[in-house]
Amino acid sequence: MIKLVSDTIDRSDINSLIEWLSQDEIPRLTKGDLTSTLEQEWAKKIGTKYSVFVNSGSSSILLSLAALLQRKNLKNKKIVVPGLSWATDISSPMLLGMEPIMCDCNLSDLSCDLDHLEDLFKQHNPAAFILVSPLGLVPDMDRVLALCKQYDVFLFEDVCESMGSKYQGNYLGTFGFASFYSMYFGHHLSTIEGGFINTNDEDFYHLLLMMRSHGWDRDLPRSKQLELRNQYSVSDFDSLYNFYVPGFNLRSTDLQAFIGLRAIKKLDSYCERRRANFELYKNNIKSNLINIEERSGDFVSNFAYPILNEYKKDIVSELISSNIEVRPLIAGDMSQKPMWYEQYGHVNLPNCRIVNQNGFYIPNHQDLKTEDVLNICKIINKYI
Repeated sequence: MIKLVSDTIDRSDINSLIEWLSQDEIPRLTKGDLTSTLEQEWAKKIGTKYSVFVNSGSSSILLSLAALLQRKNLKNKKIVVPGLSWATDISSPMLLGMEPIMCDCNLSDLSCDLDHLEDLFKQHNPAAFILVSPLGLVPDMDRVLALCKQYDVFLFEDVCESMGSKYQGNYLGTFGFASFYSMYFGHHLSTIEGGFINTNDEDFYHLLLMMRSHGWDRDLPRSKQLELRNQYSVSDFDSLYNFYVPGFNLRSTDLQAFIGLRAIKKLDSYCERRRANFELYKNNIKSNLINIEERSGDFVSNFAYPILNEYKKDIVSELISSNIEVRPLIAGDMSQKPMWYEQYGHVNLPNCRIVNQNGFYIPNHQDLKTEDVLNICKIINKYI
């Protein structure tokens, strides 16, 4: 079996975890100091001021948008979401009472069609936009940033599939108001379950810390705790169960943070391997309706390799019969899912429709062998 993904938690990690758990004094397992250390290390690695560790990448989307609404200074509740994305990019704003507007994808890096995006900005004047960079491909961030600035739109980057990818030498996830990462099994790195929110905005960071844990102030810096307690006349004792904003419980654990601190050290080597596999695929697959565009200074840390081919059904069938795992290209056209059209009706997204009809993705991970890549290419190249 050539697997779609490979576990990034190895035997050495498990042995170290066992040793840590076997201390005479059982270490703290729920969220504690290790979580704070992990957040600092992840922010430093990516290049933002702050990071918040939560229990999943999907929770990072939900919490960020909830915190954005809690700021209570948005011009409206409209948000542009990508038609080619994951379910929780769409469901999170839906569940929070926002007004999602769906944007078509392009066929070069599979992120939003920026001409369509600008039309939506002009027509709807949204407050926010979620940019998904699918499968590690790199969007045109200069134009994205220019559009968001021109139309006064908060930019959120979903880089759950693009950890380690760079635009002009800077990591994706450092350009927007906040960014989302997933640490789920099979992604670039794993903490079993988990996710990060990264931001450079201190007030937003403090709000995330409170809303992650019920709305209390326990995770805030001492100076911020005192400011809130003085403002609302709350004693240190009463602050233990005082709630300043409505919140969730989206915390992860120190056990996962222990794994995460080891995982960060693997990122560079894993991304280099994914990049090498990406180049092999790109140079050897002869027929692909995606014209993958790379700019000078970009680095593609490919999650899985995308294919658009009119013989999708036949290729997928042969790959599966050859014990090669394959999946739909993300979720295809999200506007064709009942969760969307039963509430908002159908939307005309021609590029997403092409992806839905012809798209799938093939394995890429740090353990994939060169001969495996070439074997997969050989099968696909039969169908030209």
